[in-house]
Amino acid sequence: MATKTALITGITGQDGSYLAELLLQKNYRVFGMVRRSSTENFSRIEHLRNKVELVQADLLDQRSLDRTLLKVQPDEVYNLAAMSFVPTSWEQPVLTAEFTAVGVTKLLESLHAHSPQARFYQASSSEMYGKVLEVPQTETTPFYPRSPYGVAKVYGHYITVNYRESYGMFACSGILFNHESPRRGLEFVTRKITDGVARIKLGLATELRLGNLQAQRDWGFAGDYVRAMWLMLQQETADDYVIGTGETHSVEEFVSIAFDRVGLDWKKHVVIDPKFYRPAEVDLLLGSPAKATAKLGWKPEVSFRRLVEMMVDSDFAALKASGRTSTLAA
Repeated sequence: MATKTALITGITGQDGSYLAELLLQKNYRVFGMVRRSSTENFSRIEHLRNKVELVQADLLDQRSLDRTLLKVQPDEVYNLAAMSFVPTSWEQPVLTAEFTAVGVTKLLESLHAHSPQARFYQASSSEMYGKVLEVPQTETTPFYPRSPYGVAKVYGHYITVNYRESYGMFACSGILFNHESPRRGLEFVTRKITDGVARIKLGLATELRLGNLQAQRDWGFAGDYVRAMWLMLQQETADDYVIGTGETHSVEEFVSIAFDRVGLDWKKHVVIDPKFYRPAEVDLLLGSPAKATAKLGWKPEVSFRRLVEMMVDSDFAALKASGRTSTLAA
């Protein structure tokens, strides 16, 4: 018998799939909110399809959110849905604002009206810090977003604080720094690198085109980070937490480890392409997880090197299993 009921928006994404696994292990009844679309992609949760219950709703459709909450009656709500790819936010800034900012307000408003006792988690982002004003970044570091996505996330963060302070709702935000996994989308630079490395090793490609190799990020494993989300909603009082590793690594370092994993020299294959530079670059992100460690007892378990190797191994195995190899393979 289920102990609690959870609703996850964005369940088909990287974080949503790992969170669903974690909650199922803890005997939750898990509902996943999905948008109706002509090209549905459930690949990340295919192994969970008979264990989770999917409900159709949209962050921009207030009535569908109301209906969903009345049906599910959740104890916990995890809002992971967003227009989450930073470069696209320059191409679609208004849509990014609607989903990533206004959508949070609509969900909070529905919760306030229909499930005020439910505990709410908002997925905030290290991109809110942007042009960082101090290193490392903590819960009190001022925000200086450098993309429409970062700006929208700042709104989502503060509207969550506002509902907590205005209505006494248990609403908290996790300011998550970059977190990756083999389930990361191919549009993200980390997965682009590991997939590219696997293709080059198998002879399916000869080069990998990238942008700013000197950008530095605090990278962790998504499976570790969803544990922090859950821990936040188990506390006596709602609060906001930075979730990161406290270590920073450059894109070049990520590239070097990835190519080393398959025994190749990255300098022979990587091509710097200016078109992959952002209009406004975020040069350095480094989170301090001190508060999360002290209050939640959370700390990351997967190291940076292990994360990169895990992703390369997964992409290499998937491509090899598909039979898509070439006589060019090294």
